[in-house]
Parts: sequence; C-alpha cells; structure tokens
Amino acid sequence: MKRERLNWLADNPRYTQRCALAVGRHCRTATVKDVAEERELSWRTVKDLDKEYMAEQLRHAGEPAPRVIGIDEISVGAGHTYRIVVSDLERKRPIWFGGKDRSEESMDEFFRWLGSEKCRHIRLAVMDMWKPFRKATLKAGHAPQAQIVFDKFHVLRHLGTAIDEVRKQEYARLSSTGRRFIKGQKYTLLSRWHNLTKKGREALELLFNANRRLYRAYLLKERFGQLWDFDTPEAARHFFFEWTESLRWKRLDPYRKFARLVDDHWDGIVSYCEPGNKVSLGFIEGLNNKIRTLQKRAYGYHDEDYFRLKILTCTLPKL
Repeated sequence: MKRERLNWLADNPRYTQRCALAVGRHCRTATVKDVAEERELSWRTVKDLDKEYMAEQLRHAGEPAPRVIGIDEISVGAGHTYRIVVSDLERKRPIWFGGKDRSEESMDEFFRWLGSEKCRHIRLAVMDMWKPFRKATLKAGHAPQAQIVFDKFHVLRHLGTAIDEVRKQEYARLSSTGRRFIKGQKYTLLSRWHNLTKKGREALELLFNANRRLYRAYLLKERFGQLWDFDTPEAARHFFFEWTESLRWKRLDPYRKFARLVDDHWDGIVSYCEPGNKVSLGFIEGLNNKIRTLQKRAYGYHDEDYFRLKILTCTLPKL
C-alpha cells in the first residue's frame, strides 16, 4: 500500500501547509504555550509546525554567500556559556549559529560550514576585539583576504566603562555634599546627550556645574563618537591624536587606558574609514537586542536547534 502525497499537506500529515504557516506566523510574536492554548493544540504540535515554518523561511531566503560578515557571541546560559552568531551585513540577516563557546575552534566551525569557495569572497569581517575571532578569520583556508573592522559599539562600550570608572573615583573622592549630585547618574552619564529626556539633561547639568572633571569626561565621551564619521584613515588619525592630546593634565587615567587600547587596535578601527567599508555596524547590536527579546519571551530555550532556527529567521520576512 502506498500513501498518496498531497502538496497542500504539511510535513505533519494531520495539518495543511496553510495551517502550518498560520501557526508559524503567530509564533513570531507569541510563545509556543500561548499559541497552543489559543488554537487548542498540543505545544509539541505547535513547536513542530513552527519549525516547519522557519525551515520554509530559510529555503525562501536561499543559500548564504556573504561578502561582509559580522561576528559576535551571545550568552545562552549561566556560567559564561556562549555561542557564536555570524551575520551577512549586506543582506542584514544572521546566517550561522553554533560552536560550543567563543573560541578559535568554534569559529573554525563556521568557515568549514561555509566552505572554502564562499570564504574566498568575504572581503570584510566586522567583530569585537576578541583575538580568537580575528585569528580564525585570517587563518589560511578561511578568509585571509578579508579586512578586519572592529565593531564601533564594542569600542564605545570600553569608553563607557572608562567614564563609569571616573564616576566611581569622583564618588569615592568627594564628601557627602558632593556625592549627592553623582548618586543615581550612572546611566545618564553613559547615555548620548540627544537620547536623554529633559529630566536627564537637567540632572546632568546640575552634576556638571558641581563637578568639572565629570563634565570634561562626558564631553570627551561624546566627542569620540565622531571618529567613525571620517572618510579617510588620515583624517581619523589626526582626530584621534587631537582627542588623545586633550587628555593631558585632566586626571582621567581610565581614559588614557582606553586610548592605549584604541591605539593597540587601530588598524581594525580605522579600516571602517576606508572607501567602500562603511557597512552597517548597528545591525549586530540590533540583532543582539532581538535575540535577548527571544530569550526573555521564552524564558530560555532547552532545544538549541529550535533556538538556532529562531535566530536565523528573526530578520526574515513573513511567509
């Protein structure tokens, strides 16, 4: 006896493709449990139909052949458990999720998966300043021709750490009278001026009138973001030299430490200013926010293959 194959059936023969697509679309914004309760289905059935929907999304998206990749790690559990996410920054979609940690060996898995032929077409690799990522990318047989670009937002995160160190030093140095202006201002100091509310700006103005050192530190933090606006490495270097010179006599040791970090990784930072390298650096940061939202909505994922599909399809259009 042979069972007839009907094109309109889903992989699960109890449901049509139309039903699978409807369930999958619903699962993009709701949990499996909520969808199961609303549609009066088993949660296992909903999960299977959602997997089928996401697999179809990937099939429609086609095989990845990236020329500009973004590399980042995400935390998937307690105890510093990491996985690596690689994105195609031109098509603005994640293309690979895997590894066992954020080591060079885990990064090697991506290049083996992509294949040597496609690896040869990678011209830019955007990443943080984590050495194993850079070493794996430039390894012979992977993408040694690729130019490394260090992600702007990871660099600025180090600058945020520096201004927070200045804040802590000032809090420890001052008496209770001076401390009252600093207390509770950690996140306003880390924020960009144009992102602050009226209340936040007023709080910072009070703080700056009371503490000139934090005022200078904030101005320097805001000014440093201009580095990525230059179109030539020479102009960017001149700007960084002037920014570093402005640290003299200002008692901002955390900033001098940050300047040395930037200088040590200058090639990967300034490469963004070269012609043709102005890629969207904000996509990686936005993807991280999407992934964190997925994790919070599901209270974590026990099925890593399901989590992988969620990540790889979170930027793809609905079917």
